[in-house]
Amino acid sequence: MPSSLSAVLLDSGGVLMRPVGGRWNPRADFEPAVLRRNPKITTDQFATAINLGDQFMASAESTPDLDRYHAVMLESLGVDPTPDLLAELIRPVPADVVLELFDDVAPALKALRSRGMRMAVVSDAWPNLPHLHADLGIHDFFEAYAISAELGCRKPDPRMYHHASNALGLDPGECLFVDDDPDLVAAAIQLGYQGRWMRRSDDEADQADVDVPAISSLGELLGLC
Repeated sequence: MPSSLSAVLLDSGGVLMRPVGGRWNPRADFEPAVLRRNPKITTDQFATAINLGDQFMASAESTPDLDRYHAVMLESLGVDPTPDLLAELIRPVPADVVLELFDDVAPALKALRSRGMRMAVVSDAWPNLPHLHADLGIHDFFEAYAISAELGCRKPDPRMYHHASNALGLDPGECLFVDDDPDLVAAAIQLGYQGRWMRRSDDEADQADVDVPAISSLGELLGLC
């Protein structure tokens, strides 16, 4: 890694943290909350509704409003998306109830900071991401956040990457971008950033349609700086 490198820009999900139970959205407490309104809803019905929610999410230009996202699934299930139910689905819960850090994250962030590396987050996420990071004990490592729901765009829109590097007052070439989607890393490299694909599993190797440098642990960055 060249000596001009001054910062690491990190995606969040799949790089820093993962959902307890393996599903990002909806939150793990979605089914229990809905079943309290209608206990007859089946597992297959939930699967269909969640798939519709995924399609709604994928078709949005930016990270959509959470209430609208939940309403799409609730309407599919025949459940009235009342204000109280929508509020329950986004009520604050301790982050560690639904999220967990990868084991390598905290040690790597501490080591990077000790070497003077500046850090920011570039994530397709909702505005509460910094609060989740705070609950998980990693918020203070980051000087800036580029969050899709706040910027009105998603990666690979250049505005996502540039928001983070500009906030740090750095040129793209001074920053290394890390993401678990190799296409988004390739997009960053095209914009002049350095990049690494976070490939935490060998099973992910066949998912890449682009040839980008890969790492399997955040700790590997320490050998590059």
